[in-house]
Amino acid sequence: MQTLHKFANPARFVRMSSALLPWMAGLSAVLIVVGLYLGFFVAPADYQQGESMRIMFVHVPSAWMSMFIYSGMAIASATGLIWKHPVADLMAKASAPVGAGFTFATLASGSLWGQPMWGTWWVWDARLTSYLILFFLYIGYMALWEAFDDPQRAGKAAAILALVGAVNVPIIKFSVDWWNTLHQPASVMKMDGPAIHASMLVPLLTMALGFTAFYIAVVIVRTQREIMARKVRTLRMAQVNQ
Repeated sequence: MQTLHKFANPARFVRMSSALLPWMAGLSAVLIVVGLYLGFFVAPADYQQGESMRIMFVHVPSAWMSMFIYSGMAIASATGLIWKHPVADLMAKASAPVGAGFTFATLASGSLWGQPMWGTWWVWDARLTSYLILFFLYIGYMALWEAFDDPQRAGKAAAILALVGAVNVPIIKFSVDWWNTLHQPASVMKMDGPAIHASMLVPLLTMALGFTAFYIAVVIVRTQREIMARKVRTLRMAQVNQ
């Protein structure tokens, strides 16, 4: 809890995150380049899917990130609602466009992968439909922030949506287990260990780490801009009220 309160100070957050930013930016660039090289040039083609399976090295980490980011937004929203943490809401707001981008990448790459495998660009099965709902939740969250002139009201409304929408995350995760879908079941995050060869697992994890570092770097920049924008708004309001 003490660590949480340390980051509640916007000036302290800016100072500490600025020191972390170049490391995350550099790490993301290195990991993504290495992950793409391993995935597209080193990993063998799948014996059933051939070269088309290489879409997996973008599709799967993007899917992981879209759920991870939304879960983080829900936690940050709860923190903002319960403890009135001034930076938590801004971090959730800063995360939403990044999460929406990863979700769109998941849907687009999945469609490109599904066409040669399933013979169709889209099917209304549980996994794909729940991911589409996730994308609309991101869009709705961002729209709520823009729907109110008062940032506090906007943050509260958006936080409630983020918390309500969090129920969709476990639905996405377990949809392939609960319902009969065309989407293949989990092959990495399994109780009995990954059911995927190391030559494919290593690029997947490398890309996931690279995307995570990219997300951290982008959210740091966006949160710092949100803090500066809020300061400017406060100063303008003070001048108007004089």
